[in-house]
Amino acid sequence: MRIIRGKYKTRRYKFPKGFPSRPTTDYAKEGLFNIIEHQYPNSDLKILDLCAGTGNISIEFLSREIGTVLAIDKNYSAIKHMKSVVKDLECENEMTIYKAEIIKFLETTEMKFDLIFADPPYTFEHHSKIAKLVFEYNILNKNGVLIIEHGRDTKLEETTHFEFSRMYGNVHFSFFE
Repeated sequence: MRIIRGKYKTRRYKFPKGFPSRPTTDYAKEGLFNIIEHQYPNSDLKILDLCAGTGNISIEFLSREIGTVLAIDKNYSAIKHMKSVVKDLECENEMTIYKAEIIKFLETTEMKFDLIFADPPYTFEHHSKIAKLVFEYNILNKNGVLIIEHGRDTKLEETTHFEFSRMYGNVHFSFFE
């Protein structure tokens, strides 16, 4: 995992052998952050990172000083890894990490966010349910955005609140407002 830009630029982190997550590629991450920085207000945001895995995207948000992050993952190894990275970067005040199953979290949270990024496994069967729950439970603040990362076989264009999609290699990002 490499931090592309910002105050942690060029920092690299390895994750344990057999780690249960796939980090977003640098190429896709750069494309994603170009969109975020040019199309959405991006300072002092409350950010939710669902299926945070390696913490790759969360740390990139912090490095670019876009806001504070709540990172959610259900895997203990992912949580342990993210906590280690956050401690090393000394950014414990900017990132909170919870172990939780994302559907349950979305159904029970009372928090609201300006930007929600979800990167479930590409084989996850409920990509559209993430969008449905975010809007049904009013989890986004006014003018907020939901971004779901997915593979080419997942089609979200017919999902309510869908705005547009971008593709970077095999990585797809669907945006919802």
